[in-house]
Amino acid sequence: MTLSELAALTGGRLASGVDGSTVVRGVASLAEAAEGDITFLGSPQYRALLTTCNATVALVPADFAHVVPPFLIRCDNPAKAFAKVLEAFAPAPVELPRGIHPTAIIGRDVTLGSNVNIQAYAVIEDRAVIGNGTTIGAHAYIGQDVQIGDDCLFHPRVTIMHRCTVGHRAIFHSGVVIGTDGFGFEFQGGRHVKVPQNGIVVIGNDVEIGANTCVDRARFGRTTIGDGSKLDNMVQIGHNVRLGNHNILCAQVGIAGSVRLGSYVTIAGQVGINGHITIGDKSMIGGCSGVVKSVPPNAIYVGFPAVPAQEWKEQVVYMRQIGPIKKRLDIVEQLLRDSGKNPPSQT
Repeated sequence: MTLSELAALTGGRLASGVDGSTVVRGVASLAEAAEGDITFLGSPQYRALLTTCNATVALVPADFAHVVPPFLIRCDNPAKAFAKVLEAFAPAPVELPRGIHPTAIIGRDVTLGSNVNIQAYAVIEDRAVIGNGTTIGAHAYIGQDVQIGDDCLFHPRVTIMHRCTVGHRAIFHSGVVIGTDGFGFEFQGGRHVKVPQNGIVVIGNDVEIGANTCVDRARFGRTTIGDGSKLDNMVQIGHNVRLGNHNILCAQVGIAGSVRLGSYVTIAGQVGINGHITIGDKSMIGGCSGVVKSVPPNAIYVGFPAVPAQEWKEQVVYMRQIGPIKKRLDIVEQLLRDSGKNPPSQT
């Protein structure tokens, strides 16, 4: 695309004196861009990279006034404008196989909607129901009595165990496992005895689940994932957990059994949540936190154990002051000893 075409696409303004017929052939980050690429400045903290950048052109804020090597297209929102450029330069979408592959195994009394696509070596067990326009990837497993809605996309090796339900327009990435047994044992007679897990998993509409994420079936009743929720890779959802609508769970979050999450909750990466507690609506949990008690709505909690963010910040400041305070106390004690006085007992 030419610079003039890129300016029109992004709604930006090409810097004066720039040859609008110059051609751009690729997109790249500030650090990796080469001649012929377009890049963008999304935050002032990366401005130094722009001064040494080899890109042909950069999208910058409308008020950007610095002299840098790339040609400039000034935009109201460079990051948003760059997303349009990425879409324009993206390769053609991958065309998935259509129809039912001859190696797929379809059980008895299976109900398939119109335009269903089932790829190679997928297994659809008895009495499963698959909605219109849904794609089941290669080597996927759909258990008995599973119900799947319309326009879902299951990537290769997704597993949906028996009796679980998935709503419309779900996207499950490779390795997702829905409906395995919850982690339930009782200690009897000197050994761990398995507690039967007879419930199901119910997943709402417009849910996306990342690779290798597991959602356990309920001990009884149901584990639920609400409409519009998005789960990252390698998330663990325990039995009887209830997630509300439009939650965001980042990578390696682990939620123990019977937790209740409200709606519009954000859980950052590597957070662990203790069982049988409640996380209120629109609350946020910072990364690597350990949540051991319930969190009220609209709160921000951080740390281990997780506490309100302001309290955690104060704790961090106090902890960083301990070393200097200890050194000052040592000096005071030495001065007391030198003066013939005994320092106060540390007990």
